[in-house]
Amino acid sequence: MWRTLYHRGGHAFDTGLSSGGHEAPLVSRRGGTEIDTLIRDYGYWAILVVNMFEGETIVLLAGAAAHFGYLELSWVMASGLAGCVAGDQLWYFLGRCWGPRIIAMRRSWQERAEGVHRRLRRHQNLLIFTFRFYYGLRAVIPFAIGSARVPALRFCTLNFASAVLWTVVFAFTGYFLGGAAERVVADHRYVPYAIGASVALLFAVFYALRMRHRSRSCSPDVSR
Repeated sequence: MWRTLYHRGGHAFDTGLSSGGHEAPLVSRRGGTEIDTLIRDYGYWAILVVNMFEGETIVLLAGAAAHFGYLELSWVMASGLAGCVAGDQLWYFLGRCWGPRIIAMRRSWQERAEGVHRRLRRHQNLLIFTFRFYYGLRAVIPFAIGSARVPALRFCTLNFASAVLWTVVFAFTGYFLGGAAERVVADHRYVPYAIGASVALLFAVFYALRMRHRSRSCSPDVSR
């Protein structure tokens, strides 16, 4: 008796047909699960949608998934780039059309927007190129840039160039992180969980430090 196999994403799968023509359950030779199937079928869409808002974590995880053959690294970068650019352009045009009206609703929004506008007056091109590397501010800054009426062509050009660099860096970082985790974790079945836990811990520490810095900057000066 033999069973026909096909390859998909670097994995060999059973077609479910034996030599006698009888159907058999589909089985991955590497222990495929429903989660694996979801990653392969909807992973690129998830990268695109999530990356429109805050995509660091999902691009890192997708890069690791590409290392293990669940996704293609080139498509990870393509979907990540598309979501990244689309999200930033959306926030920019929202700010350009309705930014001043929305910002005027709350004093805290006015202060934050004014901070972005001050930086724009000093280093406009640099801020547009680097804002996506400021964790937690990817929606705020392009919105404020749009409200400042920065020319659309300039924003689009610099934003696209920055998005290419950002996507390549995070996708390849995740890819090599997957390789490192595979060498460290003895049982390869637990490698994706180890990667996810490491990334979650990293961003939890980063977020805690960021909130601590914000609380210090917002606290009143008692020495006066």
